[in-house]
Amino acid sequence: MDFIINNLPQVLMILGVIALIIEVAVLGMSTFILLFLGLSLLATGLMMNFSILENSLTTALWSNTVLTAALAVVLWRPLKRLQENTDTKELHSDFAELTFTLDADVDDRGLTTHAYSGINWRLKSIQPIAAGTQVMVIKKEVGVMWVVAI
Repeated sequence: MDFIINNLPQVLMILGVIALIIEVAVLGMSTFILLFLGLSLLATGLMMNFSILENSLTTALWSNTVLTAALAVVLWRPLKRLQENTDTKELHSDFAELTFTLDADVDDRGLTTHAYSGINWRLKSIQPIAAGTQVMVIKKEVGVMWVVAI
């Protein structure tokens, strides 16, 4: 315990870096709690190291409490907005160029299925396509293949 008290700023900075590493590398910035705590520990350790704050456990506790709360209030919305950004750009893959012959009629309702890679995919088409027609997959969604006649 004496080692921690004698080297409190360094211990706080090390704990802050460890919390930041866990938040970023292990949790993938999904919780933010360790981010706020890690930044708070790091800032408190730096302020103690430069004699801005008193070098004591009580000061460390109160400083981290206030800084963690302040960081959470200030950074919560911007970080939450960053998480909500999703990429809507369609990906092109070889899977989308799959061709096969229809066993049944296909329309935009998705009542027909096609077994591919162990999954029964629902087939949809903008224009109705008759059974026996050669088709190509142009778009895929979760459980759905959009096809066009070749």
